[in-house]
Amino acid sequence: MSDKFDNHSPGLTSPASAGDAVSPSDTAALPTHSRAIYVGTTGTLAVELTGSANGDVLTLQNVQAGMIYPLRVRKVLATGTTATGIVCLW
Repeated sequence: MSDKFDNHSPGLTSPASAGDAVSPSDTAALPTHSRAIYVGTTGTLAVELTGSANGDVLTLQNVQAGMIYPLRVRKVLATGTTATGIVCLW
Protein backbone atom coordinates (compact mmCIF):
# COMPACT_ATOMS: atom_id res chain seq x y z
CA MET A 1 0.00 0.00 0.00
CA SER A 2 1.36 3.42 -0.86
CA ASP A 3 1.82 6.20 1.70
CA LYS A 4 0.16 9.43 0.52
CA PHE A 5 2.17 11.40 3.08
CA ASP A 6 5.60 9.97 2.27
CA ASN A 7 6.83 13.33 0.92
CA HIS A 8 5.55 15.42 3.85
CA SER A 9 7.89 16.54 6.63
CA PRO A 10 6.68 15.48 10.08
CA GLY A 11 5.91 18.28 12.53
CA LEU A 12 4.81 18.49 16.15
CA THR A 13 1.16 18.43 15.07
CA SER A 14 1.66 15.35 12.89
CA PRO A 15 0.57 11.96 14.15
CA ALA A 16 3.17 9.73 15.78
CA SER A 17 5.15 7.51 13.42
CA ALA A 18 6.91 5.29 15.98
CA GLY A 19 6.74 4.26 19.60
CA ASP A 20 8.27 2.08 22.27
CA ALA A 21 7.26 0.57 25.59
CA VAL A 22 8.36 2.58 28.63
CA SER A 23 9.88 1.25 31.84
CA PRO A 24 9.42 4.09 34.34
CA SER A 25 12.70 5.30 35.85
CA ASP A 26 13.68 8.20 38.09
CA THR A 27 17.11 8.44 36.42
CA ALA A 28 16.93 7.21 32.82
CA ALA A 29 15.56 9.56 30.18
CA LEU A 30 13.51 8.25 27.28
CA PRO A 31 15.59 7.53 24.16
CA THR A 32 13.54 10.18 22.34
CA HIS A 33 11.31 12.84 23.87
CA SER A 34 7.68 11.92 23.36
CA ARG A 35 5.09 13.40 21.08
CA ALA A 36 2.44 11.69 23.22
CA ILE A 37 2.10 9.02 25.91
CA TYR A 38 -0.26 6.04 25.69
CA VAL A 39 -1.47 4.51 28.97
CA GLY A 40 -2.53 0.84 29.02
CA THR A 41 -3.76 0.53 32.61
CA THR A 42 -5.45 3.19 34.76
CA GLY A 43 -3.34 4.80 37.50
CA THR A 44 -1.15 7.78 38.27
CA LEU A 45 1.40 9.07 35.76
CA ALA A 46 4.40 11.11 36.96
CA VAL A 47 6.47 12.65 34.16
CA GLU A 48 9.30 15.12 33.66
CA LEU A 49 8.30 17.46 30.86
CA THR A 50 10.46 18.35 27.86
CA GLY A 51 11.52 21.99 27.79
CA SER A 52 11.54 22.30 31.55
CA ALA A 53 14.92 23.66 32.59
CA ASN A 54 14.20 22.76 36.21
CA GLY A 55 13.06 19.20 35.56
CA ASP A 56 9.50 20.07 36.52
CA VAL A 57 7.40 17.04 37.37
CA LEU A 58 3.77 16.78 36.36
CA THR A 59 1.68 14.19 38.19
CA LEU A 60 -1.60 13.19 36.59
CA GLN A 61 -4.02 11.32 38.85
CA ASN A 62 -6.39 8.66 37.52
CA VAL A 63 -5.16 8.59 33.91
CA GLN A 64 -7.50 6.31 32.01
CA ALA A 65 -6.56 3.06 30.29
CA GLY A 66 -6.49 3.12 26.52
CA MET A 67 -5.96 6.88 26.30
CA ILE A 68 -3.30 8.89 24.48
CA TYR A 69 -2.10 12.00 26.30
CA PRO A 70 -0.43 14.70 24.15
CA LEU A 71 2.55 15.29 26.44
CA ARG A 72 6.12 16.19 25.48
CA VAL A 73 8.00 14.09 28.06
CA ARG A 74 11.69 13.37 28.70
CA LYS A 75 11.15 10.91 31.59
CA VAL A 76 8.36 8.75 32.94
CA LEU A 77 9.20 8.59 36.63
CA ALA A 78 9.02 5.39 38.67
CA THR A 79 8.28 7.39 41.82
CA GLY A 80 4.62 8.30 41.71
CA THR A 81 3.70 6.28 38.60
CA THR A 82 1.21 3.45 39.16
CA ALA A 83 -0.18 3.31 35.61
CA THR A 84 1.24 0.49 33.48
CA GLY A 85 1.37 -0.48 29.84
CA ILE A 86 2.91 2.93 29.04
CA VAL A 87 4.09 3.60 25.49
CA CYS A 88 6.08 6.62 24.34
CA LEU A 89 4.92 7.80 20.90
CA TRP A 90 7.11 9.97 18.66
